[in-house]
Amino acid sequence: MEHKDMSVMEHIVELRRRIVISLIFFTVALIAGFFLAKPLIMYLQSTPTAQDLPMNAFKLTDPIRIFMTFAVSVGFVLTFPVIMYQLWAFIRPGLHEKEQKATLAYIPFAFILFLLGISFSYFILFPFIIQFMGNLSESLGITEQYGINEYFSFLFQITLPFGLLFQLPVVVMFFTRLGMITPTFLGQVRKIAYFVLLVIAGFITPPEIISHLMVTVPLLLLYEFSIWVSYLTYRKVKRLEAAREAELEK
Repeated sequence: MEHKDMSVMEHIVELRRRIVISLIFFTVALIAGFFLAKPLIMYLQSTPTAQDLPMNAFKLTDPIRIFMTFAVSVGFVLTFPVIMYQLWAFIRPGLHEKEQKATLAYIPFAFILFLLGISFSYFILFPFIIQFMGNLSESLGITEQYGINEYFSFLFQITLPFGLLFQLPVVVMFFTRLGMITPTFLGQVRKIAYFVLLVIAGFITPPEIISHLMVTVPLLLLYEFSIWVSYLTYRKVKRLEAAREAELEK
């Protein structure tokens, strides 16, 4: 059934079905998260970044809060490809056959970028910030006593947003494929996009310039990369349209 032949109610029913499927997969992934949360927490506490930090539970609910946060986060990461597929399946009827195959290939690409974003923030950005804060505390004569909740909350504040922000090239490629944006448009709104990314970087990082730059610069490069991706996708779309018109003229 084509989307254009579906009523508003049918759209809503189809969307609800896709959401229900995603929630079912998330529930299963959440159960897996309960088993993976403890070894993952123990592993992250033993890494060079955390092993020298004295972590404490300042509230009675801190351990369960951290455990549940990890379980939910693991569930979300495992469900991410399913969510992307359900989103694709929802809009698939409105796409041509070649567009369906092309956009389906975005899903593994999106998941890889999601993992790359998390990896970049955890292995490069997060250790730098922790080391910087430790050196600052030492220079000011401050004894570090971190709460485990604050440590891991800050870890998630840095890593998960980067995983989502690294989806920018996929989002741009997708909307370019659908004809909703063009590389010219992305170039025209570059200043506005830069400002938005600067604001996002300010929310993610502590209020100091070096960490802010370490977040902002990759985001700006990611935007420029997205323009290049949009340009390549736009050229491909135009070639396909020209080939389709040539076939119709025969």
